Amino acid sequence: MTPYLHQLYPALADTLPHLALNAAPTPVRRLTSLDTTGSELWVKDDSVFGDGGWGGNKVRKLEWLLPDARRLGRRTIVTVGGLGTNWGLATALYGREQGLKTVLALVDQPVDEHVRRQLERLRASGAQLHFTHTKLRTVLAAPYLLARGFSGRTPPYLLPAGGSSPVGALGYVEAALELAAQVRAGELPEPSHIVTAVGSGGTVAGLSLGLRLAGLATRAVGVVVNDTLRLDEPTLNRLATRTANLLRARGANIPETVTRTANLDIVTDWLGPGYGQPTPEARTAQTLSADLEHLTLEPVYTAKAMAALLDLDAHHRLTPGPVVYLNTNGPR
Repeated sequence: MTPYLHQLYPALADTLPHLALNAAPTPVRRLTSLDTTGSELWVKDDSVFGDGGWGGNKVRKLEWLLPDARRLGRRTIVTVGGLGTNWGLATALYGREQGLKTVLALVDQPVDEHVRRQLERLRASGAQLHFTHTKLRTVLAAPYLLARGFSGRTPPYLLPAGGSSPVGALGYVEAALELAAQVRAGELPEPSHIVTAVGSGGTVAGLSLGLRLAGLATRAVGVVVNDTLRLDEPTLNRLATRTANLLRARGANIPETVTRTANLDIVTDWLGPGYGQPTPEARTAQTLSADLEHLTLEPVYTAKAMAALLDLDAHHRLTPGPVVYLNTNGPR
């Protein structure tokens, strides 16, 4: 299927390559059992995104990042994540299919059964793993990691955590356009808010821009679950602006009035003790989602975002509704 971005701005088809890693739009459905306050709660389930045996929001970003790396002639991707990184695993698996090697710096996070399983998958993925432990040691190790990423004289393709570069954020510009098409098709009503976890910022920044390009009045609500990066509204608005500027540079005719940032809210009350640290509210949200709606969440990102949504909805902070929960979970 032709990407919605290419449909909206045909000039991008020649300047911004896309690699289809999913066959169809991800489903939307009503979360009737969680509508405890009378609001309409919906889910857009991106956990099923990806045709390569691994799903989640990271694969949407890779649809734009992998062809960009190949366009530049790169053979290796160098990036960073936590010990249980969905991002690093998706990059290694899908990059391998495109003939790209992955060099991955891993920063410590609390280790539970979820993280242990991820580490096993990472070790089997073919990625070159470097356990740098802290953010500072990762920065200090950057020259070495970049050197390991060279293929002959060809430099590596360097990506921030979560793939949250302007090119990576295009994955959720595309997702917002996809959601708008589902609204037009009558699959769900136009939401007043869409709520998702914020781990590195590219997902919510892309959503913010994409909703405006789609002409939806929907507000993007980001629930911060990572205290190792700066993820405030000004920072994420800048990423959305850089993404809009990238589109303009590649040929999209976007009026300045469309891309002025005014539809992004960031909430920070659901992090708990820190990145990867469990919270009682997240455990409750995880259990409710599984038992009542057969929705699989994980404790680091998606359960905390669902806990925030349920509380914000209970206190009528997401009125008038309907509200969409974006499930970005990776495993399946």
